[in-house]
Amino acid sequence: MSLYSEKSESAVPAPKGSLNPINRSLSLQVATNLFTSFQYAWQGVAYAFRTQRNFRIHVVVGSFAVSLAIALGLAPVELAVIILTCGIVLTLELINTALESVVDLTVEQTYHELAKIAKDCAAAAVLISALIALLVAACLLLPPLWQLLQPQLF
Repeated sequence: MSLYSEKSESAVPAPKGSLNPINRSLSLQVATNLFTSFQYAWQGVAYAFRTQRNFRIHVVVGSFAVSLAIALGLAPVELAVIILTCGIVLTLELINTALESVVDLTVEQTYHELAKIAKDCAAAAVLISALIALLVAACLLLPPLWQLLQPQLF
């Protein structure tokens, strides 16, 4: 399947009061089924992993945190919290990548102060989520690590 769909749906006006307009003439691709939707989503993850250094860093650090939590035998709820916070960081990194791409598409090679603000705020959202994830991991991982590293007095 090519990147651009060769079939475009006709520009049929949506019935009055319809929540799903049929006009998708400007869409490049339309997912025809659930499997195709998942393929497009994984293409986005693969793109981010290939092109975004910070996404790869977050994947490695998150994988390490989850592996350490498993190795330390954290409670299932604590493990779930670590997985959830890592997932939030990765999700925000993907949103940041998408927003940066749309802004770059819009302003092209020109500088615009609002474009800078949008990109900086999206990056800040990733930064804040990563710092919070680090704090959560520290709260959950440091106590059992400390116990493990304490010399036995007996």
